[in-house]
Amino acid sequence: MTIAEAPIPRDLDAEQLRDIERFEIAIDQFLKGEISDDVFRVMRLNNGIYGQRQGGTAQMVRVKLPAGSITPEQFDVMADLSSEFSRGWGHITTRQNIQFHFVDLRRIPDLLRRLADVQLTSREACGDTVRNVMACHLAGACPYEKLDVTPWAEAVYRHFVRNPLGQRLPRKFKVNFSGCSTDCGQAMFNDVGVVAATRTLEDGSIESGFRIYIAGGLGANPHPALALEDFTSREDLLPTVEAALRVFDQTGNRDNKLRARMKWVVDQLGIEEVRRRVIKIRHTLPASSSWPGGIPAEVLTAGDAPAGRITEGEVSQVGQSTIINFTSSDPFRRWENASVIRGAANGTVSAIAYAPMGDITADQFRALATIQRHFKSDVRLSNRQNVVFRSLQPSQMRELYDMLDAIGMARPGAELARDVVACPGADTCNIAVTQSRGLAKSIGDKLEEEGLAEVGGVRINISGCTNSCGQHHASDIGFFGVERRAHGKSLPGYQMLLGGYVGEEQIHFGEKALRVPAKAAPEAVARVVRRFAAERSAAETFQGWLARSGGATAVADGLRDLDEIPLPDVAPDFFVDYDETGPFSGEVGESECAV
Repeated sequence: MTIAEAPIPRDLDAEQLRDIERFEIAIDQFLKGEISDDVFRVMRLNNGIYGQRQGGTAQMVRVKLPAGSITPEQFDVMADLSSEFSRGWGHITTRQNIQFHFVDLRRIPDLLRRLADVQLTSREACGDTVRNVMACHLAGACPYEKLDVTPWAEAVYRHFVRNPLGQRLPRKFKVNFSGCSTDCGQAMFNDVGVVAATRTLEDGSIESGFRIYIAGGLGANPHPALALEDFTSREDLLPTVEAALRVFDQTGNRDNKLRARMKWVVDQLGIEEVRRRVIKIRHTLPASSSWPGGIPAEVLTAGDAPAGRITEGEVSQVGQSTIINFTSSDPFRRWENASVIRGAANGTVSAIAYAPMGDITADQFRALATIQRHFKSDVRLSNRQNVVFRSLQPSQMRELYDMLDAIGMARPGAELARDVVACPGADTCNIAVTQSRGLAKSIGDKLEEEGLAEVGGVRINISGCTNSCGQHHASDIGFFGVERRAHGKSLPGYQMLLGGYVGEEQIHFGEKALRVPAKAAPEAVARVVRRFAAERSAAETFQGWLARSGGATAVADGLRDLDEIPLPDVAPDFFVDYDETGPFSGEVGESECAV
């Protein structure tokens, strides 16, 4: 797929400009004290703007990139926004958005207009709305996919953005797409998770469609998504998603935000009753004035045929349990081995540019735009906060590597231990307890020092609190921030989890291992990764090794000494969080909305 073919253009329309004008007026009224903070907060969140921990007019702006698709022109604008409005860099989130921090509230309308110029918006990237619609970063290029789900994600995005149905939901509503059961798009922990599938009809023909899962979620109380029905036709995809949204709107808890997600609706009503209601509403939707049935225009225009597999040659493994085995000391060959995905029937390959912790500087944004133009490549952002170049020829890998190496994005990172995922944490988030980004860097440094950074088949995810914006529940090694107390003082700590997994239309949430002080967490990771690398059998997954080793509790037994907290005058750094200079404080602000 070339730049000319994807992503599907999103037209700059008058409604988007009116949104920005209304928000600009509201900002002025708020700053003058003419509208209350409660009223303005709803408007701000629905426009994709979060308040920051620092208070005042410092804001975070979240840019929606449906299916993670991005063009060179959009990369260029990301560069301009990061240098002109933010702190010189942007951040890829685990939901394929790009965030900018420390944007002054009064300048946000200008930023939004710059986004509109390249057919992007922050509309409904936050708040009690339908959030960014995600898709597997290999959609349209994966050798295993049943359908290219890219245009389907685009169709869902277009149908719900500014749709009156989704403006004041009980809570946020997330939709993810995967092209096959491997579930790189992480459908299994979302309000609606869509997995492309096929079925054999009575005449022996094969019909392509979907399996839809509902009511999944992470947070402090993770729930696995549950199957809605055995098979959903392509014509029924959009009506089914809308029916699920309508059921949520009608039955979600509007009195208690902590129990308002769709997973709590299932807890209250039971999955059979929720299924019945969704199917019943879908049945009556043709009477709606905005009935979304049939094959969407986005799919008719772009097509959704799967990439297919080559008949001969190498087909890359994909998914969480991918094992990387290095056979060369050459830096290019090591990057190629870890970061290039092969197997599309048209002979093209995909390659991953590694962005540590999802951070990209203004200069890197501009360079990525140049690289994309040079190769005429389709580019996606991944849910592991990296950048994926697709539609490439194998012969172009050396040139791509050299260009990425020049901007510091050519290290082999994908599916290796060094690819640590972290939420923004207490650096900017109101409700984070700890500096998750600082821990992520420290873990990465520790793994590099110990020669463990390129161990494959182990994912490490960190959240600064229980809300799981860093998706700690679904990773092999997960952490979430907690306040600890010892010797009469507070100190930053983490709950360590082991064995989380999402794939093959299943999800297993990580099991609690032990709590450790923040400054001991890197050593805890190094010990687990070292033991996994030394003890696993050929091609054994982390989950398989963990089960064979007695589970999370048994592995944690070898880490108990790390929970011994020294006296403050012996090790004062234990009582100061990463990237901080003063004593740790577990105080948090008011929750506006977790990612």
